[in-house]
Amino acid sequence: MPRSDAIANRDRIVEIARAELSKSNGAVAELKLHAIAKAAGVGQGTLYRHFPTREHLLAEVYRHELTQLVDAVAPLLADHTPIRALTGWLARLVEYARVKRGVMAAIEASVWHDLYSDHHHRLDEALETLLDKGKAAGQVREDVDAADVILLLGALSRIPESEWDKRVHTIVAVIVDGLHPR
Repeated sequence: MPRSDAIANRDRIVEIARAELSKSNGAVAELKLHAIAKAAGVGQGTLYRHFPTREHLLAEVYRHELTQLVDAVAPLLADHTPIRALTGWLARLVEYARVKRGVMAAIEASVWHDLYSDHHHRLDEALETLLDKGKAAGQVREDVDAADVILLLGALSRIPESEWDKRVHTIVAVIVDGLHPR
């Protein structure tokens, strides 16, 4: 069992890396491991003990982002109407998508495939929960499922990085508008 300080160090490293990726719009090339170690208050040896390669760190950032996104469903539903919860969750998904773009570009294809297949069903289940609650409340069309929304969200991957901030929120708003019952 890892010591609590080791767990705290690992968590801090992941959070700093996630923040740096988000700040750099997912540009993995700008992710400097020595700067992450310094910002996390650990030595490079500690960083490399937890994450032997940049790819290991990026994979953990991806897992962390996905977990936070999935874990956000219940609190959002507890605090908001289903359609507002879905809208808030999609806003978080936008940040996840930004980090994911950089991670996907940097992680070897076989590792990415394993990460995706091991964890992506959780994202589908979270979205399905939000849609089901919206349908039950009469706020989401009955004929839409998670696969439909995920296909629509695929548009996010087509946004040029230089236009991300300008277009992403409009695309998500159009998707949410299309989910309302006719």
